[in-house]
Amino acid sequence: MPNMTEVREGHKLELATEVLAAGGTIRLQALGTSMLPSIWPGDVLSIEHKPGQEIVPGDIVLVARQSRFFVHRLIEKRNSCWITRGDSLPQNDEPATEVQVLGKVSRIHRKTGAIVPDSQVSGFGRALAWMLCHWDSFRNIALRMHSLWQRRVGELNAEKTAMFGLQRFHGLRKSPRASGVLKGHGFSRAVTH
Repeated sequence: MPNMTEVREGHKLELATEVLAAGGTIRLQALGTSMLPSIWPGDVLSIEHKPGQEIVPGDIVLVARQSRFFVHRLIEKRNSCWITRGDSLPQNDEPATEVQVLGKVSRIHRKTGAIVPDSQVSGFGRALAWMLCHWDSFRNIALRMHSLWQRRVGELNAEKTAMFGLQRFHGLRKSPRASGVLKGHGFSRAVTH
């Protein structure tokens, strides 16, 4: 008998599949490390439904397999079999059918902004993916550095948001004499652009 978590996850998968099949867009948060360095844990992925002929090798796709979602790069199409692999994995996934490929990643959202994924991995990206795949200590260090960077960017964004809110609430304005410094109601603070 399936537990409640499995039932809930099953419903989420079904709903996401239905939304994509109807031509909609979904957002999923990346959890694993198989797509490093293209996709990092915590990235939010926008996934759009695309007809099979619009998905080409090099695209990052969402595949439904074994009651789970996998986001991997399409390596090639062989008749009715689609071959995918994570950028930092040593071997291809088992072949998927076109029906199992639910959509294409159209944007990767990070705290630093949104990017459109490249359909080709650069030589540097391939070398980095190989190192992340084969050297556990290198991968762990890279994940820690990325986490620290994301935390710092999040703090800076929160600070900017708070400053924007204070600026609107208190009627703060930029001082013409001190570029980059907000003044008003006895409050001043340096702002980075």
